[in-house]
Amino acid sequence: MTAKENNKVDPLQGIRVLEWGTYHAGPGGTAILGDLGAEVIKIEQRKIGDSVRNQKRFGDISFELPDGESLFFEASNRSKKGITLDLNQDKGKEIAYRLIENTDVFLTNSRKRVVDKMKMGYPILSQINPRLIYISLSAYGSKGPDSEKGGFDFQGQARSGFMFSAGEPDMPPQALHFGVIDQAAAIVVSHAILTALLVRERFGIGQEVDISLLSSAMFFQYINVFTALWLKKGVTRHNRTKTDPLRNFYQCQDEKWLSIGFPAHWDESRWSYYCQSLGLPELESHPKFDTKQRRFQNSTELIAIFDDVFAGKTQQEWLNIFSQSDIIACPVNDSLDLEHDPQVIENDYIIDFEHPVFGKVKVPGFPANFSNSRVEMRCAAPSLGEHTEEILQGIGGYSEDEIEQFKKLKVI
Repeated sequence: MTAKENNKVDPLQGIRVLEWGTYHAGPGGTAILGDLGAEVIKIEQRKIGDSVRNQKRFGDISFELPDGESLFFEASNRSKKGITLDLNQDKGKEIAYRLIENTDVFLTNSRKRVVDKMKMGYPILSQINPRLIYISLSAYGSKGPDSEKGGFDFQGQARSGFMFSAGEPDMPPQALHFGVIDQAAAIVVSHAILTALLVRERFGIGQEVDISLLSSAMFFQYINVFTALWLKKGVTRHNRTKTDPLRNFYQCQDEKWLSIGFPAHWDESRWSYYCQSLGLPELESHPKFDTKQRRFQNSTELIAIFDDVFAGKTQQEWLNIFSQSDIIACPVNDSLDLEHDPQVIENDYIIDFEHPVFGKVKVPGFPANFSNSRVEMRCAAPSLGEHTEEILQGIGGYSEDEIEQFKKLKVI
């Protein structure tokens, strides 16, 4: 770490977050706060833990790590401390309430009936700590006929219209893997918490914030939803053979794909550059393709011509050619390509992390780079109950004897 990096501040230093959540949509949001320097404490049921610890397979794809843990748990619970606590017991609730006294943010994605049963709702916790920011995440929102129904990323994609934004026109609904709406909700959670912290800083008030997978998925598709509301038009799914030939993707000689973009506001002189770069000067004045309108009317024919041309050179050869002509183009990466993309590497969009079990590994970096703030994965996801005693002593103020008694009572 350089001297400059040592001088960077932790944006959320001094902020404490208590999370009672499972899977990714909520916990992923508090993990972001942990990356930003907050102290995030995850409550898990003793001996059971977060259900995502056991989420090690989707269909025939395994996500089990060499130590038997789940990759999903690592991703959702980085930068956190862990405590086990039995909230079914009054003594467990008493411990949680004492931690709440010294907490800035509380998050749960349990259903309301569970929250009420456990006496962990906002009306109770805000009496203990009036400055508390209480985040409640649900599948479909806190109001309406389905407010008590459960849902996951898959349902967020389905109900929000997201599944009809991908794929081609005649395809059935398409799902994106993995956890894209969960992560969208996680980002919304972190944004909402930062907003509520700012409000508390300025006005001295705590508050409850409701977020859902449905709201996050719809906001993620803001332009699509806006278009439907104003123009009453659904999403036009991309049809690669019947679309704008200059906003499309093409397969190259090495079987890699290239994405090109020709903004609609560019004047016709750019068409000349494009034809020259492709080695097709005859297309420049061709009566079927010499205007935007004609290119669109004859798009299937022009795309077929482009398919043949792009198949004649490798992806990198085309990127070099387009770079010289300042034509917008980029590789179509799959997830395995990203750690080898020089642009990703240079901007720290993927970074190295020293894992206590696996040694040096690579992890996604934070999407924003700050000149004077340190944002990074602070620590690996905690083992079940790893920091229980540390938290009970340091924050709860419990003695060693009291902690031993909690163990005997099977509270922790």
